[in-house]
Amino acid sequence: MNVPHELRYTKNHEWVRSEPDGTVTVGITWYAQDRLGDLVYVGTPQIGKIFDKDQQCGVVESVKTASDIYAPVAGEVVAVNAQLETNPERINEDPYTAWIFKLKPSNPDEVNDLLAAPEYKKLASTED
Repeated sequence: MNVPHELRYTKNHEWVRSEPDGTVTVGITWYAQDRLGDLVYVGTPQIGKIFDKDQQCGVVESVKTASDIYAPVAGEVVAVNAQLETNPERINEDPYTAWIFKLKPSNPDEVNDLLAAPEYKKLASTED
């Protein structure tokens, strides 16, 4: 299982990368895409929409099932990865470069409350 140490993680299997401009980039983990299988659709949130922490804000659909995406921290959506509209399989190819959306956090310190790589790896291994 691929779990980059520089990222933070949620219990819902999203990864979060803090950016130099104060935004956070969000995607789904290797574990999540592996469990979902071949992705066929990614529903991204609307730019400008504000979400609370853990609020449902998108969806990923595979040939097997669909899974909601949740905001890892409260904030405003400032960008979405439009390439995923026509190429959702990019997440299966490399989930850590195929980001889904970017948020400007309401409280940047919330990122520190997310799981570190060792904690996430332990969580994911107990779900197998």
